[in-house]
Amino acid sequence: MSNIVKPVHERELFGHPVGLYILFLTEMWERFSYYGMRGILVLYLTAKTMGDNPGLGWLDAEALSLYGWYTMLVYVASIPGGIIADKIIGQKKSVMIGGFLLVAGHGILSVEEMWAFYLGLGLIIAGVGMLKPNISTLVGGLYKEGDERRDKGFSIFYIGINTGAALAALIVAVVADTYGWHAGFGLAAIGMVLGQVVYLSGQKYLVAVGNKPEKKKQSSDDVSIKDIFVKQFSTKTPLATTLLLAVLSSLVAWYYIEQQKLAYIIFFIFLSLVVGMMITIYGDLRSKVEKDRYLVLLLSFIIVIVFWGAFEQAGGLMNLYAENRTDRFLFGYEIPAAAFQFFNPFYIIVFAVPVANFWMWWKHRGKEASSLFKMANGVIIMGLGFVFMVFASMQYETLGKSALYWLALAYLFHTIGELCASPVALSFITKLAPVRYGALMMGVYFAATGLGNKVAGLIGESASEAGELNIFAGITIFCVIFGLLVIALLKPLKRLTHKAEDLRPEQTKDETEGFELADE
Repeated sequence: MSNIVKPVHERELFGHPVGLYILFLTEMWERFSYYGMRGILVLYLTAKTMGDNPGLGWLDAEALSLYGWYTMLVYVASIPGGIIADKIIGQKKSVMIGGFLLVAGHGILSVEEMWAFYLGLGLIIAGVGMLKPNISTLVGGLYKEGDERRDKGFSIFYIGINTGAALAALIVAVVADTYGWHAGFGLAAIGMVLGQVVYLSGQKYLVAVGNKPEKKKQSSDDVSIKDIFVKQFSTKTPLATTLLLAVLSSLVAWYYIEQQKLAYIIFFIFLSLVVGMMITIYGDLRSKVEKDRYLVLLLSFIIVIVFWGAFEQAGGLMNLYAENRTDRFLFGYEIPAAAFQFFNPFYIIVFAVPVANFWMWWKHRGKEASSLFKMANGVIIMGLGFVFMVFASMQYETLGKSALYWLALAYLFHTIGELCASPVALSFITKLAPVRYGALMMGVYFAATGLGNKVAGLIGESASEAGELNIFAGITIFCVIFGLLVIALLKPLKRLTHKAEDLRPEQTKDETEGFELADE
């Protein structure tokens, strides 16, 4: 009989490394704090300055504009956060720093001052940027290559994500409604403190993962961001395209956008740099197969933008609709508007496995089950969810209030759409990405998700003039037509992938959240 005792970091619980449960609880409380705060953000911004629960008294359009900028920057911040971890300090320390920034950010938000509000948002953006892209990498690092427990480990981790989001939607919403918005922000801070305590106390179980990267000799095939920018600004077509787009879009912002001119100029310049970079990469690709797949990759990014641009109405326009247009009384109790954010994570926990099993059954029957097909159907199903919001808007115009079941049904369809599109999107993108640019394409994926969030804010802003009914109907029509167009082009698009989905490369450690709210 062997008396060998495993090192602490190799110990297991219920068949998985103990470190998995440390990361599970860390992410659960981090998502509790993030989604708790996100659920009450626009409601706090638009609440009247006088009354039982005073807010800032902003117009809906102003609140949704800030919401769009904030959620976009949360995702864009993941790009430098991932680079810092990969190149300088390692994922483990990045998650730790991100946690401290989040504790500070959520804590400062509980202070009733405007300087505290903006500083708190900035710290949360930086904190999520450091934590979000790196904690999933730590989960992957707990398992050796080919370990069959890996997928199940990520499934457990995703349960933590959605458990945190679901708890936040209920608890933070009730606290903010009962004791005030800043009490809600403070509770989100307490959740993050608990997550950070768990993470710090569990370091002994994570000693073998996410450590500071060793200095490596760059191989001749590696391409850095610096290399791309040097080529972008020294090659005629990318340079001309970047400068032309930057100048024209800046002029449009200066002359046609009345508010936030500087913010939009910076935003348009950033987009111009990204477009120029994508053109540079295309010109650098070496084979027709790579170039064909790259074109499909660009379409995938557009699908991501369209999907999240519609889906992220949840925390913005639909949140305000729940507050101002919905009859929220149930058995004599008025449900806080932010509590409706509970539906999405709850539905994910309930339907994630059935939806995955459906697609497996569908594929085994010899039916079309490619990633593009799933993503297109996800956009369509999610778009059809807004049909219920159209019905809700019509009911509101007739009766002065709409029933809460319309929101429950809308979130159900949104979640089914998410479960079809979101888990496969990142996997598909990594299969299509040129090997030399794989890590960079992860960054572009986050940027596309962020842009989708900004688009969501812009769509929500327009509801003040166009009306919710027209906005919800427009989203439905656009998403359905867009999804059907992708399906109609499926055969030529699949030819351009050159059977990329048939390849089964070894899983890398660069896993990210699949069944997340939007995660976002």
